[in-house]
Amino acid sequence: IQEIVAQYYNLKVDDFKNKRRDRAIAYPRQIAMYLCRTMTETGLQNIGKALGGRDHTTILHGIKTISADLEKNPSLQNTIDILKKKISPQ
Repeated sequence: IQEIVAQYYNLKVDDFKNKRRDRAIAYPRQIAMYLCRTMTETGLQNIGKALGGRDHTTILHGIKTISADLEKNPSLQNTIDILKKKISPQ
């Protein structure tokens, strides 16, 4: 999931593990959090570890941010759909 999201946003997977908080990296990282949570059975702590040792509350915040944005932003839903197809093509 991280590789596909990073590729989509022209980032490196290491950028997700970085401590940087600028929106160009933080928002795709939150999308990766959301997809990890909705597409897998992985727990919040393990998602946090995979994304550079982030706390489970940070993961929850990221998931809530993307969930809220999905209601307001139809183009984000399109992006999520594209990423889901790339992650799990069927």
